[in-house]
Amino acid sequence: MLLSGADILVETLLEQGCDTVFGYPGGQILNVYDSLYNYQDKIHHILTAHEQGAAHAADGYARTTGKVGVVISTSGPGATNLVTGIATAYLDSIPMIAICGNVPTTQIGTDSFQELDITGVTLPITKHNYFVGSVDELADTVREAFVLAKSGRPGPVLIDIPKDVQIAKCEYTPEPPVTADEPYAAKEVRIQEAAELINAAKRPFVYFGGGVIAANAQEEMLSLAEKIDAPIGCSLMGLSGVPTDHPRFLGMQGMHGHYASSMAMHNADLIVSLGVRFNDRVTGNRSKFATEAKIVHIDVDGSELSKTVHAVCGLRGDVKRTLAALLPMIEEVRRPEWNEKITALRGEEEEYTDRRDGLTPRNAILTLNRYLGENTAVATDVGQHQMWSAQNLVFRNPRRFVTSGGLGTMGFGFGAAIGAAFGTGERSVLVTGDGSFGMCLNELATAVSYHVPVVILILNNGVLGMVRQWQTLFFDKHYSNTVLDRQTDFPAFARSFGADGEAVSTVEELDAALTRAFEASGPYIIDCAIDKDEFVLPMLPPGGSMDNIIVKVGD
Repeated sequence: MLLSGADILVETLLEQGCDTVFGYPGGQILNVYDSLYNYQDKIHHILTAHEQGAAHAADGYARTTGKVGVVISTSGPGATNLVTGIATAYLDSIPMIAICGNVPTTQIGTDSFQELDITGVTLPITKHNYFVGSVDELADTVREAFVLAKSGRPGPVLIDIPKDVQIAKCEYTPEPPVTADEPYAAKEVRIQEAAELINAAKRPFVYFGGGVIAANAQEEMLSLAEKIDAPIGCSLMGLSGVPTDHPRFLGMQGMHGHYASSMAMHNADLIVSLGVRFNDRVTGNRSKFATEAKIVHIDVDGSELSKTVHAVCGLRGDVKRTLAALLPMIEEVRRPEWNEKITALRGEEEEYTDRRDGLTPRNAILTLNRYLGENTAVATDVGQHQMWSAQNLVFRNPRRFVTSGGLGTMGFGFGAAIGAAFGTGERSVLVTGDGSFGMCLNELATAVSYHVPVVILILNNGVLGMVRQWQTLFFDKHYSNTVLDRQTDFPAFARSFGADGEAVSTVEELDAALTRAFEASGPYIIDCAIDKDEFVLPMLPPGGSMDNIIVKVGD
């Protein structure tokens, strides 16, 4: 059938199973929006308050569903407003497609109004990007973008479509939905090497990240841990990959990770690493990182193997397929001495755990836990509240912790929580700080307009807490521009947008507010007052190692 480029784009999105997109219109993408109007009974478009919010919403949708998220913008400033969201998805390996309009091909390179080389801008932060020069190549470009976004190590792909390509017509022939490239296991020789190392280990530790969730390899990972009688820890991106209460799970590892998890990795003689990076927040001083441990590293992206720490055995391949091939070669053993050590580390962690009464950050998150369903997605922004959430939230199902790990994007959370609610079809939660929320609070307009049931818990300390914590510990309490001193009344702000909200200052008030929030039909803000001098602990000092981890104030 003969269709315009705009109609071909929407038809191809529908062909690929896309029924929800996020975006913001503008002059150079108007033809696509006219097509969306005509297809509104088949594809749901969510109009956000800002293109960055749309990108984060598409990201949150992708994280919670495992599908490819789609965001649409116009050229120039609309496209550049997507950049932070694209970079966030790129560093966390999230499958997303960003579709941008551009000026007609005859005006490219003339500095016409709102013209920008968005493919050049986004080249370092996408798996690939496309400039569509002809309507004849549009449908196949979109199909190829879907394959790339979800194959191997997932990531964002950008498609730049000039206005005349949207207007031009050509024949469109529907095709079946594309599938990701067939996953493959690592080479057999590497799997045999890994099996020998694992079978020879005395103190193994299983360490996993977001790659296990992306590969749906949780069952194989747990089977490995059971077989070798090993504890399990994860990166920030791995949270929700296994149930929080699993008896082998020690929690998040790293700079602000659980003490037992970090020390178990530090004391291990073998680290089996699955779909995870060894970035600076994990290792600290790399010359002192897990000095007695050999590392077996399985990752679909070969560039991650031995990138920051040396892997004695690096296996490039799909985590699920590789573990399935590895498991029959693994000897089943029990390790009473290693487990006694793990039990002792858990005991030490209990001694350091903050058990004060009152509205402490930990007590706020523990109170929230009582309201979370098995499928509730929790998004966060970035800062102290993110780490308190990572340390204390309870998850039962994968893809339910939505946070910016690699880029650390303040302002990510609200858009992501909106996308998560559309993705799961259920109420979502945003845990944020007053600093982070100030960067994305415009998206309350989106949540109200679409009656999105999202609970917004603001841990409000009146400061930029994580930066202030560093200033306290390492900069002689020079609080340069970290005291916000703002007069924002968040409950009044909520009401001005058509939402509900209230302020709380005790655990009892928070408990009652959460009851009302989880019964609300739309967004509900809870402004939760906490002390500005609360710290996230444990903390690995910058450039430090597990030998000098800070577990209490005054260390």
